[in-house]
Amino acid sequence: MRLLLVEDDERLASHLKQQLKQKGFAVDWVFNGIDAEFQGDEENYDAAILDLGLPGRSGIDVLTNWRSHNNKLPVIILTARDSWQQRVDGLKAGADDYLGKPFHTEELVARLDALLRRVQDRPEPLIKVAGLTLDEDTQRVMLNDGATVALTGTEFRLLRYFMINPGKVLSKSRLTEHVYEGDMDRDSNVIEAYIKRLRQKLGSELIHTRRGQGYIFGEPA
Repeated sequence: MRLLLVEDDERLASHLKQQLKQKGFAVDWVFNGIDAEFQGDEENYDAAILDLGLPGRSGIDVLTNWRSHNNKLPVIILTARDSWQQRVDGLKAGADDYLGKPFHTEELVARLDALLRRVQDRPEPLIKVAGLTLDEDTQRVMLNDGATVALTGTEFRLLRYFMINPGKVLSKSRLTEHVYEGDMDRDSNVIEAYIKRLRQKLGSELIHTRRGQGYIFGEPA
C-alpha cells in the first residue's frame, strides 16, 4: 500500500519513511502544504500521515480542502502533544485519527494498520483469502498445507494489494499506483515479472490474467 507522508521536519520524515518502508509500505514524502494538497488530490494513496504545522499551507487547510473536494483519503494527523485544540480542529476538519508529538514509530504503525483495517473492513491483522494467510507483521504468507513462504518487499506489497481486493480486475496502472513510490520505475513489465514470481511461489492458479484489462486474484467476483 502507498502512503503520503507530509512532514516538514526532514530528520523525522527520513526516519519515518525508512521505518514505514520496512513495514511494507511505499512512501512518498512532501514537506509543504501546497505540494501535499496537490499530491493528495492527484495521486492514488491508501492513506496520509499529515503534520499540521507546515510551510506554505497549514495541515488543517490541506485537510479541509481535500474534504471539500470529496477526497476521502484516510488521514492520521500529527500534532503537538499538549495541543488539544489542534486535535479537535483536525478531527472536525475530517481526520480519521491523530497522534501527538513526540511519539513512538510503533504506535504510528499500529494506528495506521488499524485505520486501514477499518477502511478495508478487515477485523484482524491477518489477511485470509483463497487458502492463503498473509501476516503483515512478518511479511510472510502461509499456504494451505501449512508451509510458510518468505516474500521480498515488493512481492509483499503486491500480494497484500491483491488479497485485499479479491475477485476484482486490477489493471497494471492501478497496481503500480498502490505498490510503488512516486519516484520508482513504473514499467509495466516490472509488475509482470513480480506476478510471475508470485505464481512460482504460490501456484499459478491464484492470479488470473484478464487480457487487455489486468489481473484477478482468486475467483472473479
